[in-house]
Amino acid sequence: MKDILKPLKADSLVEVFISRFEHLIITGKIAIGQKLPSERELALQLGVSRPVVHEGLVDLAAKGLVTMKPRVGTVVNDYRTEGSLSILNSIINYQQGALDEDLLNSLLATRLLVETETCRLAAENRTEDHLRELRSIVEAEEKADPKDLRAITSLDFRFHHTMGMASGNLIYPLLINTFKPVYMNFTALFFSDPAMVPETVRFHRRLLTAIEDRNSTGAAAIMRETLDHGERHLRRILAGSRSEARP
Repeated sequence: MKDILKPLKADSLVEVFISRFEHLIITGKIAIGQKLPSERELALQLGVSRPVVHEGLVDLAAKGLVTMKPRVGTVVNDYRTEGSLSILNSIINYQQGALDEDLLNSLLATRLLVETETCRLAAENRTEDHLRELRSIVEAEEKADPKDLRAITSLDFRFHHTMGMASGNLIYPLLINTFKPVYMNFTALFFSDPAMVPETVRFHRRLLTAIEDRNSTGAAAIMRETLDHGERHLRRILAGSRSEARP
């Protein structure tokens, strides 16, 4: 293991420790069930203090990547069965350009399930404050530069999160926040084509109208249409990226 554990040099050593071991575990360079060296040995190999190693391992354990067993040591888990949502963005980052098809399908199916119901409930439970916020977001989207990826992705996330707040369900906005890094990752890819911005804004305007009218059935149908459109375009972009990556 010494050949893959090189000394760490960075301002935030704990974060670098976590990032490196996430990568090693997710990519299979450290095998499932493998026992890691002791905290003392890891600290010596990596050139960091034991507290850095301990704090990093505690974080990895909280994410379900490893199990810290008293008098036994730290053992690598199968993240597919033990992992939590907190490592989802790490998995996405390490698979950029070659995203596993099953993972992509699961992500898109989960979003469809959650956001369709969120939108339906938002139409039933929204308040005037929610409507004002949604209107201001759509107006900002209409004025935004389609080439300003940071602004566009931020506004798009705010629109969906505000719908989560408007749903009246306390868990939905928390779920949306949990998925934020992954969400921003995909929407930035989606909006890399500036032509998608005005189309998305039109969908948002239609959703806003349905929510204003308390048309829950219509709102859910428009959200499904919105997500279907987004999925088709995202898959085209990913397919293009894979083609370009081939020798």
